[in-house]
Amino acid sequence: MTAPSVLFVCLGNICRSPLAEAALRAAAEKAGMDMVVDSAGTGDWHVGSPPDPRAQAVALRHGIDISGYAGRQVSAADFRRFTHIFALDADNLKNLRRIRPSDGTADLRLLMDMVPGREGTGVVDPYYGDEAGFDQTWDDVARAAGAIVAQARP
Repeated sequence: MTAPSVLFVCLGNICRSPLAEAALRAAAEKAGMDMVVDSAGTGDWHVGSPPDPRAQAVALRHGIDISGYAGRQVSAADFRRFTHIFALDADNLKNLRRIRPSDGTADLRLLMDMVPGREGTGVVDPYYGDEAGFDQTWDDVARAAGAIVAQARP
């Protein structure tokens, strides 16, 4: 069986998707699973930029340094490279469906569809809020990461 490869996608790739990437990397490592994990944005505003300082701070509080992550924009190749692409909200899912190439093979869905009781909901964008919003984002993506790992176990 091929190891799952997962891409998380939000708008700018500096808040939600890098936190989801960090949470899944940590959950997979803890479970001893080999998994390719990355994140990207549908927009290009933050290409090459590190995650938001508040995202870095919440990740550090959970023992993960994401300061070396760099924002990037989702590409057509991502739809073939990854087995799963998780959008962090409905708007990004809609954009991903719009740009998905006809030969794209990745399973495309909302991240919170992985969490029982949260199907169809998005991870709220904490960018315009305070630090508490980043803690809520972490809680959401960490729960989803645990669900992804549990489902990917043989």
